Amino acid sequence: MRSTDMTAGKPLQLILGFALPMMLGNVCQQLYTVVDGACVGRFAGIDALAAVGAADWLCWLFMGVVTGCTQGFSILISQRFGAHDEAGLKRVVGQAVLLTGMLALGLTALCQMLIVPILRLLQTPADIFPQAVLYLRILMFGLPVFSAYNIEASMLRAVGDSRSPLAAMLIASVVNIALDFLFVVAFHWGVAGAAVATLIAQSASAAYCFFVVKALPALRFGRADLSWHPATVRQLVRLGTPTAAQNVVIGLGGLALQRVVNGYGSVFIAGYTATNKLYGLMEMAAVSFGAALAAYAGQNYGAGRADRIREGVKTGVRLSVVTAFVIAAVLFLGERSVLSLFIDADAAAREAVLAVAVRFLNIMLAPLFVLYLLYVYRSALQGMGDAMTPMISGLVELGMRVGCALTLPRLIGQDGVFFAEPAAWLGAELLLMFTCYARMSRLQFKEEQ
Repeated sequence: MRSTDMTAGKPLQLILGFALPMMLGNVCQQLYTVVDGACVGRFAGIDALAAVGAADWLCWLFMGVVTGCTQGFSILISQRFGAHDEAGLKRVVGQAVLLTGMLALGLTALCQMLIVPILRLLQTPADIFPQAVLYLRILMFGLPVFSAYNIEASMLRAVGDSRSPLAAMLIASVVNIALDFLFVVAFHWGVAGAAVATLIAQSASAAYCFFVVKALPALRFGRADLSWHPATVRQLVRLGTPTAAQNVVIGLGGLALQRVVNGYGSVFIAGYTATNKLYGLMEMAAVSFGAALAAYAGQNYGAGRADRIREGVKTGVRLSVVTAFVIAAVLFLGERSVLSLFIDADAAAREAVLAVAVRFLNIMLAPLFVLYLLYVYRSALQGMGDAMTPMISGLVELGMRVGCALTLPRLIGQDGVFFAEPAAWLGAELLLMFTCYARMSRLQFKEEQ
């Protein structure tokens, strides 16, 4: 429960010191995602697993708005912290909390109205449609809780505390896994049990972070900081909106891809979903390095240390590439055993589902380092206050993902759907890479002047 000044010290130690606790937290989070999927797939059946998969991108879309906004808000928080502007920091925190609360309530109402129409638009198969609706309705009622955790965790990470979110994830993991076995395995509640377990686990992590934030002097704001402050709100909106829009665009691309996947039936959806449940494990270190770089770049940008930003990006690139290859190798060696966890051992379609899952996983593992570099460059740009280029990169992802999903299956069959994801990574990563180095070059020019 402490803040960290990242404007002094070796970048490697600072980035690793920040990222490793967050990485452990992500491991815990992905562990309960894997257990969640395994319980649903093995004890509720392939149709239930397919229903969860059919709901995944829609769930990601609405939650992506929240994570995007809070991630954007954290940029200004880290900059104020790096500049040692105590009054400004507290005002920004207060306004960020206010905006997040308003956003959460509005999104909760909106998504409940749109769940059924969107699932119909995606041509969700009739045999899994009711379960997909039920799963989403329960999970989306928890958006305010999800939002509370995200703004609290973003605030803590912005001031260099990645250990408290780790503890919150540990708590959430234990609660979620225990409740999965209780609700899905013992009570046979199916997808509803999985959704309720996730909701309760998120509530536990949000409650823990609330007490940590309350006890941290740097983030302790007063009533006056909750009063509407137009100038600060405009700054937060300027940073949060592009990041949220970026996630919306990526989510829309995912929904378009899901529509194509849905056309291949429940068995294909189940296999696709089994691999998607491992997606978080594949990118967990990338998310952690990205969050570390965003906080690192934000604090050093606020302190006017362009030289440290360049050094940090170089360190992030090296760490990310090595880590991506290690994770890809580990998953490749154990892919069938891990993917089998999600599939009912007695299901007649077991081998067909597993074949789809293995093929999809293999296609994503080879270019995994591209995804990791995407996170490095995007997070560095966000830390330097550039929220527009990451948003544009989301448009690139949308174009690549949808374009490949619509055209490649006609040329090479079902495998074309799988190549849509790596193609989206590559398109966005190239844009972010060139922009990041160009921006750092301009910072160097200013520094020399």
